[in-house]
Amino acid sequence: MKTTMLLAALTALFMALGYTLGGSGGAVIALLFAAGMNLFTFWNADKIVLKMHNAVEIDAQSHPDFYNLVARLAERGGLPMPRVYVIDQAAPNAFATGRNPENAAVAATTGLLNMLSRDEIEGVMAHELAHVKNRDTLIMTMVATIAGAISMLANFGLFFRDDNRNPWASILAVIVAPFAAMIVQMAISRTREFGADRGGAEISGKPMALASALARISSQAQRIPNPVVERNPAAAQLYIVPSGVRALFSTHPDTGDRIAALEAIARDMGGAPAPTQPRRGSALDPLGRG
Repeated sequence: MKTTMLLAALTALFMALGYTLGGSGGAVIALLFAAGMNLFTFWNADKIVLKMHNAVEIDAQSHPDFYNLVARLAERGGLPMPRVYVIDQAAPNAFATGRNPENAAVAATTGLLNMLSRDEIEGVMAHELAHVKNRDTLIMTMVATIAGAISMLANFGLFFRDDNRNPWASILAVIVAPFAAMIVQMAISRTREFGADRGGAEISGKPMALASALARISSQAQRIPNPVVERNPAAAQLYIVPSGVRALFSTHPDTGDRIAALEAIARDMGGAPAPTQPRRGSALDPLGRG
């Protein structure tokens, strides 16, 4: 239902923008373009997102620590083994993608693997596997791809507008369409993160390690540039903590609220909340040297 509503809303945005810029002919072209993109992204959005990040697939031979950590968590969560990727990027973050658990992939940046402890990395990757288990990954990837396309269409819109139509309407559409796409993202994304936090805590058994990771990633996410988000802001909603976006426009809940929820989960699991700033340094080598 969420996917259907999302695609209908984004398709309507395509058509409205096409009509404003090119009349009824523009609306038809936009509809055909949107239909083709929806079909294409269903099958290929994960490949687009991974290529966008220059992600490199790894295995147990090249990166034994990280790969085996993900394998243990997937087994614990009752999931098929996903493809595992590393992204050579200083900004600490991670995401999951793929249309279903059988075709899923998880990725982490070298910045995240360098900065977090082993327990924190477990918490983060368990969160991403919870997205896979909850089947969030299809909608996450498609919304990032299609919302990004709306932004690009809006950027190019003024060059292809119908000059016989109201130019102010064209300008307004070019400004409004990306914001409307962003609102669709926000409406769908925020509650999804709480569900993945809870699922990640259950898979890893370490809710406070995830809380600690969220605190540390959040403190760095706005400080360290993320070139992918700078080129395509719609990609920010893929990450465990969004980077390069202000809180008002974030697709994620407030990090403090997420940490408070994880502290409550820790109490429910029978453990007292621990400090959310453990020792620095990672137990994993992102270059796979063991």
